[in-house]
Amino acid sequence: MKMRMLFYILLFVMGGDVLLACSLKNYTLYVERHECGHCMAINTTMCSGMCFTQDTNVRGFVGKRFLIQKGCMHRSLVYHSAKMPGCPVHIDPLFFYPVARRCRCTKCNTTKNECIYKPNHAPSKCSEHLRAV
Repeated sequence: MKMRMLFYILLFVMGGDVLLACSLKNYTLYVERHECGHCMAINTTMCSGMCFTQDTNVRGFVGKRFLIQKGCMHRSLVYHSAKMPGCPVHIDPLFFYPVARRCRCTKCNTTKNECIYKPNHAPSKCSEHLRAV
């Protein structure tokens, strides 16, 4: 009985990262250009998932040693380009968007990433009425 319990504990500890996997997810990015009077949907990838986090209520130097806060961040990121159709000649139709290629659970680097959750108040789809300016 003790061996079986030990086996399940080890399975849970070793498989925890797999169950809460930080991995690539498909994401649709909506890009609007009022100058072009057009909106388009771009399919890209982003990192999403759960990572092991441990918080402590012990203060001071000792408490910081037990604090583990990791987020699902990109390990490899490239930028692709796309052209917005219908742009006037004086408007540059080219724009760049990020594509995550690999993900990992790591401490968030605040100089390169936005590390806090902000509720999305922006519309998740294109506006219905776009007018060229």
